[in-house]
Amino acid sequence: MERQTIAALGRALRAREVSSRELASAALEHIARLDGALNSFITVTADQALTAADAADRRLARGEGGPLTGIPFAWKDIFCTRGVRTTCGSKMLANFVAPYDAAAVERLHAAGIVSIGKTNMDEFAMGSSNETSWFGPVHNPWDLERSPGGSSGGSAAAVAAGLISAASGTDTGGSIRQPAALVGITGFKPSYGRVSRYGMIAFASSLDQAGVLTLTAEDAALLIEAMAGFDDRDSTSANLPVPAYATDIGKSLAGRRIGVPPEFFEPGLDGECGARVREALAVLESLGAQVVEVSLPHLSLSVPTYYIVAPAEASSNLARFDGVRFGHRAEGATSLEDLYKKSRQEGFGPEVRRRLMTGTYVLSAGYFDAYYLQAQKARELIAADFRAAFAKVDVIAGPTAPTPAFRLGEKTDDPVQMYLNDIYTIAVNLAGLPGISVPCGFARGLPVGLQLIGPAFGESAVLNVAHQYQLATDWHSKAPPEAPLVAAVAAKGRSR
Repeated sequence: MERQTIAALGRALRAREVSSRELASAALEHIARLDGALNSFITVTADQALTAADAADRRLARGEGGPLTGIPFAWKDIFCTRGVRTTCGSKMLANFVAPYDAAAVERLHAAGIVSIGKTNMDEFAMGSSNETSWFGPVHNPWDLERSPGGSSGGSAAAVAAGLISAASGTDTGGSIRQPAALVGITGFKPSYGRVSRYGMIAFASSLDQAGVLTLTAEDAALLIEAMAGFDDRDSTSANLPVPAYATDIGKSLAGRRIGVPPEFFEPGLDGECGARVREALAVLESLGAQVVEVSLPHLSLSVPTYYIVAPAEASSNLARFDGVRFGHRAEGATSLEDLYKKSRQEGFGPEVRRRLMTGTYVLSAGYFDAYYLQAQKARELIAADFRAAFAKVDVIAGPTAPTPAFRLGEKTDDPVQMYLNDIYTIAVNLAGLPGISVPCGFARGLPVGLQLIGPAFGESAVLNVAHQYQLATDWHSKAPPEAPLVAAVAAKGRSR
């Protein structure tokens, strides 16, 4: 399947070799023709896209615009988009139309991006397989019986299958990097506070961060440079200058120190995945980087810590969805309390209810000190481990996910096994660090991801290493075959 990077499309647009309307029309055609097999989109905004594309073409004809002007783009359906429904993959918000744009949407629209639609996701970003969505699971384009990962699985699948060249995601515990690894694309999460969370519907406020899913690290650098920056509407937004990420990626890796924690290679990591990651480390060494061992001794605490902190914050953030102000409202309630109960029971799926109950429990009187307070202490130990490691190295490397893509339904009855799929990514969110996953090979015919982690606000170093690795390899150019998607769409048509 032919896929083109944002960087290449931008050059073609500025040279007037192709128009933005042609690109938008092609993306809409791909979605209409193939997404029946993937279920990666919840909403497609064809009319708005073509109108925006025409405006971009006029800018380009005047010699205006930048590297993103006229590029089609998709939004994970957790970002508020003015006049377009924003569902969070939930029945609770199935008909909610946002009255304003999220900060990230504002910034990319100002840069000339053309929004194509909203992508499917795990409900309220709670999931690692994109199976908790009220709109149905998303399918992995490499094997339609397998998960694309989550919670940004719709964005990941759409980019991998060539429906769109890039899409946004959010990452609370690995929800950009893990799906990127499972579908064989690039997924980048910047430092906490680098991109405003304003208008990004909250799951866990101290962990959520916006990012992107792209074909290359170069594309991620272009997008994040436009998305990042201080926003006084978000109290957690970092008031720091935004580096020239797209320029910084061109630096040599000579002298770069790459830290490799042995904790990333303990039992539980699939053997073939581990082998592909070690091969990637050898490539980095050949480019002049020095690979050294560093330790993250409290890494094993990351999953239990996360599944106390994140549900606790979710129980507060999702309290607003009560059937009164907005969101799903149940019929036939006999009292206000009954309305709350029925609306939330009907509006939230099982995984969201599980996490809300867990979060409410750990915050309750008698349990706060035993669970939530201890989790926050463990979180600081994890962050301290990273600080100690980054005193010795520039970037930390390891696997993104412990296994290749697993089958849909394989882990839905065992939440703990599902949660362990994020064992290598969660610690990065707990410490507020930037991280990227790039394709580094295949295991049993399925993509494997290499994860690169940087110090706080060290996005440039992470993007630089990822870009130089991609210049030396071609794993990021491997695309899933289109024929199975076409056959699946045809089969669905016959079954109707």
